Amino acid sequence: MNRRTPLRLPVPRLPSRLPVDAFVLTLLGTVGLAALLPASGAAATVAEGASTGAVALLFFLYGARLSTREALDGLRHWRLHLTVLASTFLLFPLLGLAARGLVPTVLTPQLYGGLLFLCLVPSTIQSSIAFTSIARGNVPAAICAGSFSSLAGILLTPLLAALLLGGSTGGLSADSLLKIVLQLLVPFLAGQLLRPWVGGFLVRHKKTLGRVDRGSILLVVYTAFSQGMVAGVWQLVTPARLGLLLAVEAVLLAAMLTLTWYGAKRLGFDRADRVAIQFAGSKKSLAAGLPMASVLFGAHAALAVLPLMLFHQMQLMVCAVIAKRRSHDPQEPLAAPTAPHPAPVGRITPPPAPR
Repeated sequence: MNRRTPLRLPVPRLPSRLPVDAFVLTLLGTVGLAALLPASGAAATVAEGASTGAVALLFFLYGARLSTREALDGLRHWRLHLTVLASTFLLFPLLGLAARGLVPTVLTPQLYGGLLFLCLVPSTIQSSIAFTSIARGNVPAAICAGSFSSLAGILLTPLLAALLLGGSTGGLSADSLLKIVLQLLVPFLAGQLLRPWVGGFLVRHKKTLGRVDRGSILLVVYTAFSQGMVAGVWQLVTPARLGLLLAVEAVLLAAMLTLTWYGAKRLGFDRADRVAIQFAGSKKSLAAGLPMASVLFGAHAALAVLPLMLFHQMQLMVCAVIAKRRSHDPQEPLAAPTAPHPAPVGRITPPPAPR
């Protein structure tokens, strides 16, 4: 009896380990702690003061870490950076405004406010670089694009939130502008000015300061969700609404991944640049958005940051799959130089993987 070789159909392979962010799990644990033991009374006053100081410390560290020289060196690739900025602060907000038609049938007004705030937050830096490297894209461009987006977000995110969200953030009043300047801009500029003296210290103690960053964000989240529990805002959210919010965010992420990839192609960027544009232009920074929300929304920050927390984990998992598949794309040949005797066409050298 002849044995037949069993038919094996090709099965799409996912990365061996999807990036379920441990920090997001810690954030969820902090939310649970705030739900069980919310800060109230005198404890709430202390937590709010500590949260205000933590936000100022975060933006001081952001300013001290951002290399002005690297940012200026990246200006020569200005078309790519403008494309990423347009994706982050123009396309995203337009899609967020279009989602206004989903209120109140799909999203509650409070969840929509958080979704629109998500669309105004700057892009990430670390994950954009990591995924660009895995996909063999333009890593230096991803570094500069993320840095420019973070720098622009210091001003653009609060201003756009005040203009587009209106009453949710208290409006664009003199008091809100002063709060933004004192808690976000002044610490950031102080970090930039002191960078020549503290830059070496930050590099030597990078791991320890990373824990300070995350601890500060956890404090901000605990304070915001404690205020939400005391105010009773969680009575406005049901599991069905959360499921609909996830579906809306999935559509939003898919739309931005598609627009950044094919839009960059229409603009004439090569493959390596398109990879950087796609990953830097379709992502949102949890680390920058959480402290900004605490400043802009106050007691209503809990619902404002919930869509951002969910979107952050979703973008990590989806982009991990895309980056893995992009790493197997055929390499594009470089354009032949305009010389009397053109040299042989070369190949793009993939960037080294992140360590």
